[in-house]
Amino acid sequence: MQPEHPNPNNVAPLMVSVSGCRGITGESFTEAVAERFALAALHEMREHGGQDPTTIVVGRDGRRGGEHYQRALMEALVRVGCRVIDVGAVPTPTVGAAVRHHDASGAFVLTASHNPQEWLGLKPIDANAGAMSPERSKRLIGRYHAESYDSAPRSGGDVIADALAASRHVAGVVAHLESLQPIGAIRAKRFAICVDSVSSSGIAPARLLAEALNCSIEHLHADASGIFPHTPEPVEANLQQLCAATRANGCAVGFAQDPDADRLAIVDENGRYIGEEYTLALCARAMLGAMDDPSSAVLVANLSTSRMIDDVCTSFGARVERAAVGEANVVSVMRAHDAPLGGEGNGGVIWPDIVPIRDSVGSMALVLALLTREDKPLSEIVDAMPPYAIVKRKTPLEGLDANAVLDAVRAMAGDAFPGAAVNDSDGVRLDFDAPSGGRAWVHVRSSNTEPIMRLIAEAPSRSDADAILDRVETRAFV
Repeated sequence: MQPEHPNPNNVAPLMVSVSGCRGITGESFTEAVAERFALAALHEMREHGGQDPTTIVVGRDGRRGGEHYQRALMEALVRVGCRVIDVGAVPTPTVGAAVRHHDASGAFVLTASHNPQEWLGLKPIDANAGAMSPERSKRLIGRYHAESYDSAPRSGGDVIADALAASRHVAGVVAHLESLQPIGAIRAKRFAICVDSVSSSGIAPARLLAEALNCSIEHLHADASGIFPHTPEPVEANLQQLCAATRANGCAVGFAQDPDADRLAIVDENGRYIGEEYTLALCARAMLGAMDDPSSAVLVANLSTSRMIDDVCTSFGARVERAAVGEANVVSVMRAHDAPLGGEGNGGVIWPDIVPIRDSVGSMALVLALLTREDKPLSEIVDAMPPYAIVKRKTPLEGLDANAVLDAVRAMAGDAFPGAAVNDSDGVRLDFDAPSGGRAWVHVRSSNTEPIMRLIAEAPSRSDADAILDRVETRAFV
């Protein structure tokens, strides 16, 4: 995470990272910022095999006000000679799928993902339909700060509307799902599902998927207003209506999307919040269980993801590789190991056969395939998995010396957590024996998307996880 400028007026600074840029609309994120960042990314795309005229897909996450920024961005891209494919308000993974369909040089998504209403950002996607590699992102950020990119006007630019991007994305999910679980078997179940699309870009794909899989859908917040009905991050505190509706309507499962529909949180048939951390583990179980020989599979998760993914892989003879936090970092490791699935503990599952981007639509399909094959209620599947308690906290960066905090956490491996294994490839993660037995870990790092430091601990019990974070806060955040 790299703030763009000092913050004398106490406005959240522009966050510039491997995840793109993100800030407060009209304040730290402006049309000028979006254009500068896009031109820096376009320069990088053109240097690596871009067509002439360069074809660029542009979409947005559906939040109110994003349409204005999308128009301005498309005008800027046309001015420098781009053939722009306008896919409108669609999920981020849909934009990636459109890159493949149009054989584009890349794409831009105007999104602040799970951030609140007043935020907006710009996420670049490369010609491989995924996030730019960490190396290319570093070059892009350098160009952005130095303003060393080509902004000269060119001819040949125009805008072409593509209204079918979402339906093609869902069709791709269904086609690839067929290789894991016969679609007829899923359709025969006639699942009732409840979906909270937070009045944003996941609405149409969720409906299309439900139709394709013969599911009835209780669809919450599906008005496409772009005004979030609740804080949009799909965590338990924000999803009480989904929990109640799932239970009241007798649904087999409840799904919560974030504004750009790249993350998925899950509720069981009893209205119990299963949460984001289970999403990757359940999708991994669906994927590995459908393989003839899963023992050779390598799945990838970031350093802040629950051990549940390790347990699932171990049960199938597969293994897990860990990556730094950030979709680009996970995808980079996935490509190195030809991983069939990967993701992050925030509910972001990457199914590269569809698109190398976190994808709530593909995740919903995998969970329904798992329910079909195992023929058990979701609660029973979840309760059979080894239990862990994961606790997440965050603290503002303002006034903190992040490097000093990380040094203090690293030093705790010697006394507070004796014998802890230290991984400092992304902040600091310590792995050690939990106070009450079993294994535990704590991960402290600066966020890529918000001006905060994240603290995450996992242990066999909530009390252990809380005690671990209390100890870290007492020692490191002073």
